[in-house]
This record gives sequence, structure tokens and C-alpha cells, in this order.
Amino acid sequence: MSIKSRIPKDFYKLFNSKYVEYFQRILIALYEQSSSSYSLLGLTQEECQDMIEIEISAITMDWSQNELEDDVLFTRTNMASVMLQKLEEWGWLRKDYDESLNCYVVSFPDYSQMFIELFQRLYSEESSMERESLLTVYSHLFTYHSSKEKDNEILKSALQSSKALLQMLSNMQEGIRGFFEKMTKQKTFLGIQEVLVNEMNNTDSQKYAILTTTDSFYRYKEEVKELIDQNMMENESRKQELFQKRKDLKSDSFEWRRNERGVQSSDEAMEILFQINREFDGIERRYNRLIDQKRVFAKRAAARIRYILTEGDVEEDYTKVLIQLLNTSGRKDEILERLGEGIGMTERFAVIKEKSFVKPRDVRKQVFEPQELVKQSKSEEQLDEFVVKPLYTKAQIRKFRKENEVDGVFQVTKNTVRTVEDLEKLLFVWQEATEIAEETEEIVVGEEFTTEAGLQYSGFTIRRK
Repeated sequence: MSIKSRIPKDFYKLFNSKYVEYFQRILIALYEQSSSSYSLLGLTQEECQDMIEIEISAITMDWSQNELEDDVLFTRTNMASVMLQKLEEWGWLRKDYDESLNCYVVSFPDYSQMFIELFQRLYSEESSMERESLLTVYSHLFTYHSSKEKDNEILKSALQSSKALLQMLSNMQEGIRGFFEKMTKQKTFLGIQEVLVNEMNNTDSQKYAILTTTDSFYRYKEEVKELIDQNMMENESRKQELFQKRKDLKSDSFEWRRNERGVQSSDEAMEILFQINREFDGIERRYNRLIDQKRVFAKRAAARIRYILTEGDVEEDYTKVLIQLLNTSGRKDEILERLGEGIGMTERFAVIKEKSFVKPRDVRKQVFEPQELVKQSKSEEQLDEFVVKPLYTKAQIRKFRKENEVDGVFQVTKNTVRTVEDLEKLLFVWQEATEIAEETEEIVVGEEFTTEAGLQYSGFTIRRK
């Protein structure tokens, strides 16, 4: 009778429950508590309810919906007893009465243990690397080589480990492809950083690091092949010895049947070794392909990072957002006009064209033309001649400001600027005032003025706080 046939019909109701995650975590907690319990008889119902209460408080269940579970209202007070009852009714737990303890004892059926061990792997952050390790294959083959009994179960374990390792490499390939697909979709450097951090914490990346460092694939690869060849040769020689001994044995005798079982065991071992060799060839090809794939995708990721570092983050660059808005909006002129009014421009904006003062830089490569070296005559110029002298002294700027002050308030009117020199002095007053405006002075921008000579400037007032 197989284990599958012993599973009750209501067993799979757990997966259809609204609280399936909580049921799984509670089963894991009860299973671990049962294995570490000092009692040889198992956990009692009271101990199970206490354990469920502790687990419920640890995982902080959501009670906001108040949903029914099979016409039973789950509350904080009856949760432990109802959950334990459901697990017993569905067949995940078995309840037996123990006369020595005078109470019911809870145990786990064999089919339930298989699922709970799977739940442990699903919820465990550090999964075991033993099944998916090259060292595991090597150890099984070496154990079979050193064993005198030559148990074929050891080779079957090596075959299962080889298949698990091949499947792990296949999962790594899919994981790398998905990782770099996420990388190429990122439009900001912070997004790329988040993808990289998640990849570093990914279990597949940790397994890849173990496979390439601790397992040392290229170091153990040749030794695994040598062990496979040695086991095949020894198995074939052992089979020939059994055939030679059979000639001296009486047919259908005990020794003859024992010899026949040895020959069958050798044939079975040879078949398993052939399968291990075939799986290992696939592992080697998959591993080399994984290395090449990781190198190619790493170049793509580096190119994406360089692009974002060069072009900047699309989502955080407000200048690009403004330009895109202006290109798509039908009210472009109105937006620019209101933007100019808010900034307080002294001159209307202008579009830079090919004939404008600012022209694009000529990037054409100039032809190299050697020039004759001209010997320069010695100059007696003094160092002071190279010092840039200011246009106006501080005294002149203070005098200009005092001439336009009324009761300590600097007021710019239409008569303030008459010449270009006055406009330049006004610019220096504005620059000096804005540098210290936040601390001691307050600036209020007013209307714009235009002189008879065509000079345009904004009126403003400067007063002390």
C-alpha cells in the first residue's frame, strides 16, 4: 500500500483555506517542537494549543476581515483550539489516547511529515546545499569505491544528487535571465542598486558562489570522472570474477543463487554509473553555458549602468520632465510666459538657432599644420599688469546706493539708471544684497523700466529687516 493511498480526502482542504500560510507555519512549529521534545510519547493537546498560541502571537495574524472558515468564526480566543481541531479533521495530525498520561497525544502521519518538511524548506531562508553540491556527488562515489559491500543505494543517492545539481544549474540560468531583465527595465540608479542588492541576497546567487568557490567545480570535475571510471572498471572485473566462480557451482544451489544476485547487482550498478556519467556530462555543459551567459549579461548590465550614469535618472530629472511637457502641451507659450514672470527675467527668453550668438561647437577634426617656432623677445612687464582690476570700487558702489536711498530704503525707480555705468553699478548692488538677503535685508521685486537709450532693468526695493 503506497503512501499516496493513505492520504485522507480532506487532506488538501488546508491549501484551499484562507489561512493556509498560518496553518503551514503552525505545522512547522509543532513538528519542530515534537522532534525537540523530551517526551518520548509526543505532544499533548494542551502543549499543542500552547505552541499554537505562541506562534499566533509571533506571526501577528490579520483579524481585520473577520471571515468564516467552514462556518466557524475565528477569534483571538478560540483560534488555537479551532486550528488544532481542523488539522486533526483534515488528517495532518493524528490524535491517540494514551492511558499512561491519561490524555490525548498528537503525532504526525508519515505522509504529513513529507509535506511539513517541504514547508520547512519553503519558509527557510538558508536552504541546505547538501543535495545540490558537487562535493555530495564526489562523496557518494568515493564511499561506493571504498565500501566492501558495494551497496547500490549509495550510487542511487549519487544519481539523485547529480539530477538535483543539474536542475539547480538550470534554475540559475533562468534566474540570471530574469535578473538582467529586471536590470534593463530600471530607469534610475536607485532602481539598479535595489536590483543588485536583491540579487546578492538571492539564494541562487549564494549557491552559485558556493559552486564556484567552495565546491571548486573545475578542481573536483576530473576527480569525479576518475571515480566513475574506476567504479566501472572495478564493477566489470568483479562481474567477471563472479562468472568464473559460477562454473564451479552447482545450478540452483544456495551459492549459485547468491552468485546470481551478485551479477544482477553488478549490472544494476553499471547502469546507474552510466546514468551518473551522462548526468555529469550535462552538468559540465550546463556549467560552462552558465559561465558564458553570466559574462554576456554582466556586460549588458554594465552598459545599462553606464547609460543611466551618463544620461541621468529619467524619473528624478525635472528638467527633462519640463521639456517633455513643453513638447507635448499645446499651451507652450503660456507656460513659458508664466515661468518667466515667476523667475523675474530682465529680458525675454530667446530660442538659440544656428545664426544666434551661441553656436554649436564645431567637432570636425582639424588638419594638423606644423608652425614655425618663433623666438619671443624678453619682456620687462611687471606682474601687476596681469592682475585684473575691478571696474568700480566699493566706495563708488556705496555712494551710488546712498544716492538712491530714502530713509534707509534703497528704491529703484525709472530715474535710477541713466547710463550704462549706472546699470552696472545697480547690478553690483543687487549681487551684494542677494548674498546677505536672508540674514539682514529683505528684497522686493517691482515693475520693469526701459530708458530712452533702450536699457531694460527691473525695479526693486531693499530694506533692512
